[in-house]
Amino acid sequence: MNSTAIIPIEKIDRAILFIRGQKVILDTGIAEIYGVKTSRLNEQVKRNKDRFPADFMFQLTDIEKQEVIANCDNLQKIKFSRTNPYVFTEHGAIMLASVLNTPTAVQTSVLIVRAFVKLRELLSTHKQLERKLLNLESKYDKQFKVVFQAIKELMSQEMTKKEWQQIGYKLDQGKKK
Repeated sequence: MNSTAIIPIEKIDRAILFIRGQKVILDTGIAEIYGVKTSRLNEQVKRNKDRFPADFMFQLTDIEKQEVIANCDNLQKIKFSRTNPYVFTEHGAIMLASVLNTPTAVQTSVLIVRAFVKLRELLSTHKQLERKLLNLESKYDKQFKVVFQAIKELMSQEMTKKEWQQIGYKLDQGKKK
């Protein structure tokens, strides 16, 4: 990847996973996006440990690694890695840009921030819609009760595992979204 390449935001969106209740990107994914080798990225992280507290980065457990491999076909290559991958939150991804300090990393960090912001907006839209619906429901009489009930049922339907994976999320086993 050269420093003038434009990374499609869809590629970044697909790299974002949901692990331990946080939106994160695997070290392999962010290394590819930033145009560096994963080993170089992890080397820089180790040299700058103070810049990566637990809310910026953490290492997957064996079980989490197996879940990622099982749920994300495009991540089969980490199956044979001797070490468990690191994952980076939005803040960790931004910090990586300053640690790597390559033109590609600096340019791409802006796109990564935009992808995380887009994801945050997408998730909050559902909650805002639900509040507006409750507000409307309290204003209108019972003749609209059937309409409001139908809308609530549609909103309460959970996305399937396949639908979440299409937009780049990993579902935690047993947790509702």
